[in-house]
Amino acid sequence: MNAIFGVLFHFIGGFASGSFYVPYKRVKGWSWEAMWILGGLFSWIIVPPIAAWLTIPDFCDIIKDADSSTIGFTFLFGVLWGIGGLTFGLGIRYLGVSLGSSVMLGLSMVFGALMPAVYYYFKVVPGKQGLDYFFTTDAGLCIIGGLILCIIGVVLCGRAGILKERSLKTKQVENKSEYNFGIGITVAIISGILSACFNFAIEAGKPMAEVANLLWKQNHADQGEFLFQNNVSYIIILWGGFTSNFVWCLFLLFKNRSYQDYTNFKTPISKNMLLCAIAGTTWYLQFFFYGMGESRLGNGASSWILHMAFIILISNAWGVFLKEWKGVSRPTYLAILSGIVLIVVSICVIGFAKTLT
Repeated sequence: MNAIFGVLFHFIGGFASGSFYVPYKRVKGWSWEAMWILGGLFSWIIVPPIAAWLTIPDFCDIIKDADSSTIGFTFLFGVLWGIGGLTFGLGIRYLGVSLGSSVMLGLSMVFGALMPAVYYYFKVVPGKQGLDYFFTTDAGLCIIGGLILCIIGVVLCGRAGILKERSLKTKQVENKSEYNFGIGITVAIISGILSACFNFAIEAGKPMAEVANLLWKQNHADQGEFLFQNNVSYIIILWGGFTSNFVWCLFLLFKNRSYQDYTNFKTPISKNMLLCAIAGTTWYLQFFFYGMGESRLGNGASSWILHMAFIILISNAWGVFLKEWKGVSRPTYLAILSGIVLIVVSICVIGFAKTLT
């Protein structure tokens, strides 16, 4: 039952992450940096402490009592993840929702799942999965099989993106917009690697989550793990994410004088602000439900891979729904659909792996 609920929570979190950029696409007349930092205020600064306050009454004391190294490394990985998130928006801008999310999240999935396992292979910590786990146990082999299937699915999505670019050049489609495969793929690779730092940040902030879990268990004996234990760690992680994003967006706002967007009455200011707030809040929900899924599946590779796979799946589904692939050739459309199918299969395989433990 834990496995079923864990997969369900990861699906909801993946849906939130795969959908958050859709409101941004409805913002009219604003620069990217103007809408990105406004949405970020909600996802990084406003919503996280509210969520922690609602679920962990003593979260401020937990943070205050945490070791300085725990706070420091959690914040540092949050900064690095924030750079990945910053370039994530640019990647989608140049590649579109489907292709951009597939490449960036695919790389993030691989690095985020395997790098902690490499670390724990050399520094053994009770309860943590080392790299040998994936090659010496049935569950580990099943997870690796699901990861390989998901990577193949991501490759097919990438292939579809290349075919799409060729199709656009050949047919000179008018709505090509800002699609640029060369710039987009470079940004996507950087983003994908740095975005994996979020999983490292969760590991670094785990001592705070464990305190929250212990305090909850003292009043809720025999009720399993605390669903919302990670909400306290998210506050520090997202402070780091806000720092890197705020610095860059502030630079762009003054460089491009785009801070004037907020007072440009030729644009629907109130509507744009509301859309940014919705986008930012939706983005935070991915972390909220990721923590719930992790409490049921554990903070191992399976949780991270499932989370990433669901995001890739939903992002590609949105790409099809938003007609980003309209007008492309049949082989291109078959490539993106095949990629989606393989990702769905990989999710089933990884979910099954949890039943083998």
